[in-house]
Amino acid sequence: MSTLPSAPPGLQAQSAQEELIDAHARAGPELLTRLGSDSSAGLAAAEAEARLRRQGPNALTSRGGQPGWLRFIGQFHDPLLYTLLAVGAIKALIGDPREALVIWSVTLINAVIGYVQESRAETAIAALARSVRTEVTVIRGGQPQRLPSEQLVAGDLVQLEAGDKVPADLRLLQARSLRVDESALTGESLPVAKGTAAAPLDTPLAERSGMTYAGSFITAGQGQGLVVATADATEVGRISTSLQEQVNLSTPLTRKFARFSTTILRFILVLAVLTFLVGLLRGRAPAEMFDGAVALAVGAIPEELPAIVTITLAIGVNRMARRNAIIRKLPAVETLGSTTVICSDKTGTLTQNRMTVREVYAGGVVLRLEELWPEAPGATPAPAEPQPVAAHTADPLAANVALRETLLAGLLCNDARPSHDQTLLGDPTETALLVAAQSAGLDRDRSLDRHPRRDAIPFAAEQQFMATLHGNERILVKGSVETVLARCSHQLAADGREEPLGVSRIEAVVTAMAGRGQRVLAFAVGRAEPRQTRLEPDDVAADLVFLGLQGMLDPPRPEAIQAVAACQAAGITVKMITGDHIETARSIARQIGLGRPAAAGQGREVRALEGRELEAMSPDQLAACVGETDVFARVAPIQKLALVRALQAGGAVVAMTGDGVNDAPALKQADIGIAMGRGGTEVAREAADMLLTDDNFASIEAAVEEGRAIALNLRKTLAFVLPVNGGASMTILFAALFGLELPVTALQVLWLNMINALLMSVPLAFEPKAPLLMQQPPRPPGQPLLTPALIQRVLLISLFNWALIFSLFSWGQAQGSSLALSRTMAIQGLVLSQVVYLLSISQIGKQPMRWIRRGWQQFTQAPVLMLGLGLAMLFQVVFSQLGWMNAFFGTAPLGMTQWWICALPMLPMIPLAVLAEWLDPTTGRNERSAR
Repeated sequence: MSTLPSAPPGLQAQSAQEELIDAHARAGPELLTRLGSDSSAGLAAAEAEARLRRQGPNALTSRGGQPGWLRFIGQFHDPLLYTLLAVGAIKALIGDPREALVIWSVTLINAVIGYVQESRAETAIAALARSVRTEVTVIRGGQPQRLPSEQLVAGDLVQLEAGDKVPADLRLLQARSLRVDESALTGESLPVAKGTAAAPLDTPLAERSGMTYAGSFITAGQGQGLVVATADATEVGRISTSLQEQVNLSTPLTRKFARFSTTILRFILVLAVLTFLVGLLRGRAPAEMFDGAVALAVGAIPEELPAIVTITLAIGVNRMARRNAIIRKLPAVETLGSTTVICSDKTGTLTQNRMTVREVYAGGVVLRLEELWPEAPGATPAPAEPQPVAAHTADPLAANVALRETLLAGLLCNDARPSHDQTLLGDPTETALLVAAQSAGLDRDRSLDRHPRRDAIPFAAEQQFMATLHGNERILVKGSVETVLARCSHQLAADGREEPLGVSRIEAVVTAMAGRGQRVLAFAVGRAEPRQTRLEPDDVAADLVFLGLQGMLDPPRPEAIQAVAACQAAGITVKMITGDHIETARSIARQIGLGRPAAAGQGREVRALEGRELEAMSPDQLAACVGETDVFARVAPIQKLALVRALQAGGAVVAMTGDGVNDAPALKQADIGIAMGRGGTEVAREAADMLLTDDNFASIEAAVEEGRAIALNLRKTLAFVLPVNGGASMTILFAALFGLELPVTALQVLWLNMINALLMSVPLAFEPKAPLLMQQPPRPPGQPLLTPALIQRVLLISLFNWALIFSLFSWGQAQGSSLALSRTMAIQGLVLSQVVYLLSISQIGKQPMRWIRRGWQQFTQAPVLMLGLGLAMLFQVVFSQLGWMNAFFGTAPLGMTQWWICALPMLPMIPLAVLAEWLDPTTGRNERSAR
């Protein structure tokens, strides 16, 4: 890496690689000087851009994965294809190069399709995984800003907080209760404490407390670090042997298909051997019976299934991405179709995450901000019960000291801040507090000048409060009402006096505000020791003075309301899990449609439990009540894990959302862990199976719908492919057992399979979603590939195909037609009837009257299917009408009468397809139930 010319004169600038070696042994100020950075301003924007051009992005260099030729050869690694290759080799050895060529062509075409689609799938999935960028807070030119981690350069100042992924190798300059998970780098299973002290040069990497390394996770606390190495110069980059994004397309479903293929292969080989032996016993020539055995084998082997499964999964993943759900782990696609319970966070997922302070309780009165300051954002509904309201004055802050102090506490005990373009950076709750204080005329910069922050205890989910130390005079605390009240002994009156704490009155106000759907935070003040510069938890444990409450409203997302209703119609239970007050959660739950209709039309009855109630329950008690509860409020992250396990113990397939560090265990335990792509921490993202790029519950519902569509399309593929293979193999087996002429040859069956696989089966993977897909119950997760109903369907259509082939072949022979012509008619009749059957299981056949009424406009909604069918018909005409194809495949041209005869089986296929749908409604149950 190039040296940094910004180093001061007289000091030789070192490369990032050299800095990495000894950065842990050097003091922070020395490194700042060597890297030309500043402890408060960081790098200038122009200098950072110049370094980025010289050093390149902060991204590990790809060193290439498996070569393409090796991945192509891997496409033949399948027992079904092994068998076809071996059969082709035998045919070539016994002097039949035509059949060997066709057999190898089928396997080659299948391999090409699989290679192309798999490569596209791997590229798409890897790109989707990379599309969720890691962002970091960087100080440049004295201003904090959020940037993609790829833009970091040596010398940047990076702010760290719980949940962040360390974006580069950093020398810590500040650390506050900082703990880091370095297990991926050092193998240490527990998070390690970090500080700012330098370490001896020979200190092992795992013991360098003043460093954090790229790829680690911040599990607690806050800090600030100086970037000393990026990209390949980091410890991770140095030891990495392969940085290629490896995407494994193997899933439980693909492995289930592989086992199915192996099982059916054994069955087919037994039938092929039986066919050969029976033919010999009946006096047929060995060459003829070997041809029959080969025809049976290649006709029965569904070699296209593995490729179709991969294609279907890849298409589904891309469709989900277009609907803001990015799949990180491919098996989640399958599980989505079986989801029975979705446990969703409230803020930002079910609500808009646009917090606005609506009411403040201070000095014994409830005040509505838009009445005191009309420019305050938002409008609040009238209180549900009478509340004392302050008299209107020219200066509400002067008339109510407690109001001023409550708003000031929300301004100062706050990490939100304006960016360089004056937009607000920070948690939506804290930005709402900042906006409320500014609406009242309080200025952030002037307030911080008067009360400079000396130290802070950052908010953590398990402690439920944040505290800041200001000047030498005060400690400010904000947090949940229960946590703050438990630490208070007095309250501030409107005139500024301290008076006894009125807990019952405060709790009544909290209940009323929460009942109006507001999230309520409490504020308190404490006294600091003279010249105190560090804040400890014991400093805010007791004797605080209660200042007031601020109630924020976060309205539900309209699309989330519709999505919840869609999930409920689909048999999926939606549960809200939140850290908010129980009444706030219950109010939002009613608005989004959770619970059940109450008696006498009185809204909705929402069953809710608090975290402290869950703590008192045994695992059996929790399992008994969790299914009947709609809302879990005041829940600590660790309790989410218990809830997931309790639901799973009852047989539920659980999808769980989360965004915090402590949500990771629950996300891993859930059948589908869903992390927030915008507001979620990197720890949560790494633990999740799926990311929401818009943090919206509606995207979860969309992903479930796509998961169901994938499962349905795969069932359609089985329902179509297996009867074709079954009919052809039954025909050959029947002819061998009864000593009849083979109605089709191995070469013709191979052609049939090629058309069936390439042009008619694959388009089913592109089928649009069924209109009423989300009005059916979830698919049982343990459902086998071949259900009894599907087996009935396959046997029914296979028998029809067998009868069709024999009937057309026998008719041709009875008319005195040649053997080639009779076989051609059998093949053409089968393909034409399969067109009707394919349409019957596609979306076109599910609503025939709609397609007839709207005609071509509807056909354009299934363009891949229409293209596949059109090409299949074109190739079938070539198959029978061109002389060189006749010579190669042993076919003969058909006349118009013979074409009409071949088309006749399309008519009985129509009622037969209806009967098959009745026997196995799974492939179309949604539309049929709607009718």
